[in-house]
Amino acid sequence: MKNVRIFMLLLSTFFMGCSTHSDVKTLRLGHGLDVSHSVHKAMVKMGEDLFERSGGRLRLKIYPSQQLGTERECLELLQIGSLDMTKVSVGVLENFAPKTKVLGLPFLFRDRQHSFDVLDGPIGETLLNEGEKYWLKGLGFYDAGSRSFYTMKKPILKPSDLKGQKIRVMESATAVNMVKALGGSPTPISWGELYTSLQQGVVDGAENNPPSFYLSRHYEICKYYSLDEHTVLPDALLIGTYAWNKLTEQEQTWLRASVKESVKYQRILWAEAEAEALREVEKAGVEILRPDKKAFADKVEAIYDSYKNDTEIYPLIKQIQETKPTNQ
Repeated sequence: MKNVRIFMLLLSTFFMGCSTHSDVKTLRLGHGLDVSHSVHKAMVKMGEDLFERSGGRLRLKIYPSQQLGTERECLELLQIGSLDMTKVSVGVLENFAPKTKVLGLPFLFRDRQHSFDVLDGPIGETLLNEGEKYWLKGLGFYDAGSRSFYTMKKPILKPSDLKGQKIRVMESATAVNMVKALGGSPTPISWGELYTSLQQGVVDGAENNPPSFYLSRHYEICKYYSLDEHTVLPDALLIGTYAWNKLTEQEQTWLRASVKESVKYQRILWAEAEAEALREVEKAGVEILRPDKKAFADKVEAIYDSYKNDTEIYPLIKQIQETKPTNQ
């Protein structure tokens, strides 16, 4: 049924995507988030900005809430030119653009500002370009905050509390290795199936940022949220190279400018959404815990050691760790 639905949606918009009709081009953007999410709101603003910049010649049509499939499926649609743009977690992108897995390493960034300095600088640009040989062009990074563990039956205060716990992770080898290193049992499940999986006890918990925990209503089932903040994993906005190459140089410039403005806007929205999410889940009876992060960071050191002979990833790790604040 899902495949039929996706086919019908794509068929109905086939002649719209990156095609010219009365000098108007429409870019189709599919993603998996709810319309109340800060990323979706930033995309709406991006569409309005793009329409204004182009004098109505470029439009953005957004399909939220997995209408066109999971993040992996949307990336595959980009690769074959059946969809123009998408937003995915870098954790999923690593399966298509291997170097981006560096961003999924636990406790890689000193703080949020350090992550912005890296993502907005030359390292971020390199990683955005990493997918081009796989027909995926990165345009920018949206803030997705820090990911932490939430569970149903017991709080996670130290790594040993994860022993025997089935924890949902993205389809990401880096995320799988992290949960294993911490002593848990990683279980890849798509985001859209997670609520039911928690209800049915397929998994004991998951890990994600506060707005995702709140907007997904997972707090209705999981009453412990342990803010170990193990990863600062951004979302990536991408366009298929098929769609990108059909845009003129001027249209590409308009799109880049609109993306840049939407990234700034989303980061403001994100900070507000993060604070609201923590307030609301706590009001709903969730116990918010702040464990000793060093205990978790020490437990995953072996993951970094495993990359020492990797001539592509290890230099990136060192460059990220050595990145200085932009104001120095």
